Amino acid sequence: MNRRDFLTALPAASTSLLFSSCSATTPTSPPVATGGISADATFTQRLPMSTIFKGNDKFASLCAQAQRGNWAALPIGYRAATVARALVGTPYVSFTLEIDNRIESPSVNLLGLDCWTFFECSLAFARMIRSKPAPWTPTDMLRFIELERYRGGHCDGGYLSRIHHLEELFADNQRRGLGQNITRSLGGVPIQRTIREMQVGWRQYRYLKNNPSLRTGIATVENRVSRLPVTYIPRRSVAGIEPLLADGDVLAIVCSDSGGYTSHVGMAMKQGRDCHFMHATSKRDKGRRCIIDKRISSYLYESNSHAGLIVFRPTA
Repeated sequence: MNRRDFLTALPAASTSLLFSSCSATTPTSPPVATGGISADATFTQRLPMSTIFKGNDKFASLCAQAQRGNWAALPIGYRAATVARALVGTPYVSFTLEIDNRIESPSVNLLGLDCWTFFECSLAFARMIRSKPAPWTPTDMLRFIELERYRGGHCDGGYLSRIHHLEELFADNQRRGLGQNITRSLGGVPIQRTIREMQVGWRQYRYLKNNPSLRTGIATVENRVSRLPVTYIPRRSVAGIEPLLADGDVLAIVCSDSGGYTSHVGMAMKQGRDCHFMHATSKRDKGRRCIIDKRISSYLYESNSHAGLIVFRPTA
């Protein structure tokens, strides 16, 4: 999956658009918490449930497995990795977040996942099952998607509330106590790039094509991302830090393209001191599906476009 394919799977709508006439506030369970992180007690449904949640049978199956295995008792990283393993075999599908021309909403498609939605669905489900006893509902999972995917944990129905770049996602989620970017502590070195991917490739994005006025907003976002302090572990050093990685770590592949930081993402699965790469792959020779791949240090040498690794560890 190249940089453009990766980002074009993550479109959204404008923050300037308010769709109160399309909105309904759906009560969920009492306020939930994951390791001290509180989530709102309501989820604002702006689009039909059939549009924003696909794969009800798969969701029910995951819930049944979680209950039988008492997944909720597992530590967050291992819990998320357990969910990810249960999703292995799911077909790779791009553009699953392009659900409307204008209205932005948290969404889940368990029938097809890309690299980003693979790890975020694994985390959302893992957080959901710890938040309250079963039964769980699609609305519960959507709330935890919102918690992680949107700036400050809140979708306002618009484009700029969605986080489009992993570097900002990690910074935002760390600030809110959801995890920690441990790259520097693993020997990461600084890297600085000017991010213009979405500004230059706006024709690839459904919402930017349908709302030209949003392009100024995305330029502001990418300018902000360009100023973030980013570190990465060069691929020559990754084999040496594999023993320090943990199940459920989010592994972002740093690319050699100077217009962006990352081109792919997945999760860690430990086998002894080695760390294998779980991810949704678009490659036909790997089945275009969610897989458990080779060691992450070996995976990085599959392509000259892979420069190294950023590691984000969920803590709540």
